[in-house]
Amino acid sequence: MSPRTPEQFESIRKRKREAILDAGLNVFANKGFHNASMNEVAQLAGISKGLIYNYFKSKEDLLQEIMLDGVNTLVPFFDPNKDGVLTREEFIFFVSESLDAVKKNREFWALYFALSLQPGIAKLIMEQMLKYLMPLMLMLVEYYKNKGEKDPEGLAMTAGAFLDGITMNYAANPEMFPIEAAKKIFIEKFV
Repeated sequence: MSPRTPEQFESIRKRKREAILDAGLNVFANKGFHNASMNEVAQLAGISKGLIYNYFKSKEDLLQEIMLDGVNTLVPFFDPNKDGVLTREEFIFFVSESLDAVKKNREFWALYFALSLQPGIAKLIMEQMLKYLMPLMLMLVEYYKNKGEKDPEGLAMTAGAFLDGITMNYAANPEMFPIEAAKKIFIEKFV
């Protein structure tokens, strides 16, 4: 057997990191962050507990990565041409694609909202999230300014809260929550 190439090592490292993130999401979602242990994550990922610490410094670090990875799946849908200007079509695209992504990864969003409501965890998560979400919020404020809205900041915050509400309600009860109807209403009212 020949020695592994740097590319093979990188591929193995990437697969193990993904396995740890998936296992962490599963364990945190099913047991809660405070009740979960890194040992349980390691067992589910099929690796030793010590190996996790080659990838993540702590349970908190693992949680932050899970949350950032999940939120970052939505960022490319916002201003897809990356010109710094949000158009009506791009806003509709963002709403449609992000809510479709929520349907595909409901477990993550259920965990995201459950954890974001826990006092100590909310601070841990939100400090990192703001680095990614603030530029999007500023672009949304500019979108509403360009439309001539009287309170673009207030409208942007309300639109964000409404979208969070759709996501949270769907994540909590996908069989009962009419996500497609909510998507249409959001587009009518906020786009």
